[in-house]
Amino acid sequence: MSIKSLIINPGSTSTKIGVFEDETLLFEETLRHSTEEIAQYASIVDQKDFRKNIILDLMKEKDFDMNSLDVIVGRGGMLKPVAGGTYPVTDDLLEDLKVGVQGQHASNLGGILAKEIGDSIGAPSYIVDPVVVDELMPIARYSGVPEFPRASIFHALNQKAVAKRYANEKGVSYDSLNLIVVHMGGGVSVGAHEKGKVVDVFNAVDGDGAFSPERAGGVPTGALVKMCFSGKYTEKEVYKKLVGNGGFNAYLNTNDMRDVDKMVDDGDEKAAEIREAFILQVAKDIGSMACVLKGKVDQIIMTGGIAYDKAVTEGLKERAAFIAPVTVYPGEDELLALAQGAIRVMTGKEEAMVY
Repeated sequence: MSIKSLIINPGSTSTKIGVFEDETLLFEETLRHSTEEIAQYASIVDQKDFRKNIILDLMKEKDFDMNSLDVIVGRGGMLKPVAGGTYPVTDDLLEDLKVGVQGQHASNLGGILAKEIGDSIGAPSYIVDPVVVDELMPIARYSGVPEFPRASIFHALNQKAVAKRYANEKGVSYDSLNLIVVHMGGGVSVGAHEKGKVVDVFNAVDGDGAFSPERAGGVPTGALVKMCFSGKYTEKEVYKKLVGNGGFNAYLNTNDMRDVDKMVDDGDEKAAEIREAFILQVAKDIGSMACVLKGKVDQIIMTGGIAYDKAVTEGLKERAAFIAPVTVYPGEDELLALAQGAIRVMTGKEEAMVY
């Protein structure tokens, strides 16, 4: 019997939805929200009814029978740290999404919307591999400053999805492999997957690893301290330099790798140097994770939007392919990954996790 699912992936200015029958996409839509529409709401949670009504209106336009759905799946949000897996949206999980225990983010709405819509039609609701998946080994948490333990906040959904995809294509269990997964998008996260657990990862949000199109990554801390106390910048302005206006944005005034490539093709030597610096920093992250896995790496997997860029992937292969063979899965199919997480639980291939 097939499983029909509605997938909800809220972003800051859009809500992506998809309807699947098993793993076959029936249709998807990206519902855009203007700055003016979002500005009406004081908090993320306050947007719930606005976004729900837009989703339901679209389903009516499609003449889709909501009662034919077997499950509703939402993108996981800023919950307490959890192990990877698929989680039913329980009352406790729902409350933590509303509160935003690790921060307010549009993804918090995913589970909230899934629960409300699911309850209205008598269907179960789940979230899958939220960004706060935390499977770090204890020694990976030390930063050198007791007040700043290293955190596990990364592209868990896509990293786990491509790791399981690779294992499935090879006919082996994800739990039997040691993998280094490199997600390259607006942020970059590089994770060491040891026998099904991400035991170490560069925090993609605000302070680890390679710079990216929008983020500064790890920066010289002494210089950062001096900037913070220079009196020239507010806390918000400093943070924006690190997250949002960092990386390629800071150097080249663009967060689009295609723009960078065009600059390079047009003979811009500075752009070429910055692209090479990016490749070097990501390669260093890969090397670090190879050490975490004690050199026992079955495969390096590159994914995310920048994985479409041949200059970047070939540059990384040149620097890192001596560690392990490389597989490239460009882009990120988050809607499918969310559907697959629910399917694995509903077909008994995985047990649902307990929040």
